[in-house]
Amino acid sequence: MPLGSKRIGLVCPYGWDTPGGVQSHVRDLAEYLIAQGHQVSVLAPAMDEEGLPEYVTSAGRPISIPYNGAVARILFGPVAFARVKQWISNGNFDLLHLHEPAIPSISLLACWAAEGPLVGTFHAASTRQKIAFAITPFIEPVIEKLTARIAVSEAARETLQIHLDTDAVVVPNGIYAKRFANAHVDERWSGNTIGFIGRFEEPRKGLAILVQALPQIIAAVPDVKVIVAGPGNPVSVIEEMQPELRSRFTFLGRISEEEKANFMSSVSIYVAPNTGGESFGIILAEALAGGASVLASDLPAFDSLLGHGEYGTLFQSENSEDLSQKAIDLFADPSKRKALARKGSDYAKSFDWDVVAESIYDIYEMAMVGHSGVTLSSDSRAWNKLLGRNS
Repeated sequence: MPLGSKRIGLVCPYGWDTPGGVQSHVRDLAEYLIAQGHQVSVLAPAMDEEGLPEYVTSAGRPISIPYNGAVARILFGPVAFARVKQWISNGNFDLLHLHEPAIPSISLLACWAAEGPLVGTFHAASTRQKIAFAITPFIEPVIEKLTARIAVSEAARETLQIHLDTDAVVVPNGIYAKRFANAHVDERWSGNTIGFIGRFEEPRKGLAILVQALPQIIAAVPDVKVIVAGPGNPVSVIEEMQPELRSRFTFLGRISEEEKANFMSSVSIYVAPNTGGESFGIILAEALAGGASVLASDLPAFDSLLGHGEYGTLFQSENSEDLSQKAIDLFADPSKRKALARKGSDYAKSFDWDVVAESIYDIYEMAMVGHSGVTLSSDSRAWNKLLGRNS
């Protein structure tokens, strides 16, 4: 077993009970490490402590702030700092793995509070970050404490270089590719269908772009349907549509991991019309693994993940006409669409946790060289000043 059994602490900055790519990544990584025999504890904000997995410790209730074109649920401040220090003290960790340690969150607090082998994973990808790097003078000396840095994509790595003038090793997000490969077609979602999964009320997820493209798609594919999964209130979205489009949409709400795999195996095209703020695109990797033919906006992260169009189809971001034309082309040529999906499915195996974890293990081993374990930092004066304390 790689590394031997280790005590590993993972810190998730975002509310555990809110769907998101970072939360999914931390959850999957924790469960993979546990399955490999490691002792893992995750610290995360949580709205409801009831029903948390046994390996998750709540750092308290998060607050909502605008961030990266969305609303992030994070936790920060003196009370959170005390809880972070207590978790570190009780954990006796061999290594801490902090996610998004460059934003005001418990990950940044943990980076300040701890000494020893510290690994940071950076997910954000935007050259226009404001809130995330608003306290850069305080962040830079903290980030220097990290023994190793990971970026989930080249876009995330570039963001890190621009804002904090530091570098990272690129290790992509992991997925359980085998789970998706074993999915089956659900007749409810098959036929001439377009699939979409995400927090559809957030403008940056781009559902409005798909709605704008739909009339032209209908003209070419009269029986096309759109199946939407994910959290949100569909009423407000439906009310803004043209009346003749409303019957084309089915909103499923949140779906299970098994249902998601079947969803990807069933829809004709999986569309990701996101307009920005994406650093990797776990959902695209999962769509590929499930055998979907992917049509995505040409954001840098999506372009990179799809091999610049080799494993999926790209359209010009925020261009509904280009989206509709690319979708029509895919519907018009089923053999080409299915061949692209098969190629994408094979490629998705490179994102399986068995592959990705090997790179993470290498980084963990490097981080632990020369360190006996994680301890609490004795120097908290600068951090106390940031938190509004006098001592």
